[in-house]
Amino acid sequence: MKIRVVSQRSEIADLSPNERMVHIAFRPSNVDLLDLIKACPRLRAIQVPPSYNKTLSKAIRLFLQMQGIDLLEGDVWGHRKDIDEYYMVDEGAIERIGDLISSGESIDDAVAQVTMTTRLSPDMIKYIAKSKMTA
Repeated sequence: MKIRVVSQRSEIADLSPNERMVHIAFRPSNVDLLDLIKACPRLRAIQVPPSYNKTLSKAIRLFLQMQGIDLLEGDVWGHRKDIDEYYMVDEGAIERIGDLISSGESIDDAVAQVTMTTRLSPDMIKYIAKSKMTA
């Protein structure tokens, strides 16, 4: 699973319209998020760091929800933007989440088990588990 890392406002205009997941590494304004949605019409999830998530307005949260875009809280640990513009979620972690969900584990139990072995945020694990349950 690829997550496009956006570290500056100016990068939003250069994004591919096919991006599905984006991590915003700066404090986004409502206008930045609207520009992101315009630039990436297939967007399904936006991840923001925990400190930035607390500053987002209720209006933009509601708008994202109405658009079917999940707002996730978390970081991309150890990622260097100068090497690659995408953060890759390990396929083994995705398979483990899928296996736990298919074996009947609750999402909260899967989150507890996977966070111990990976650096994925709980929101990202829940998002992956939800996508595995609907797939």
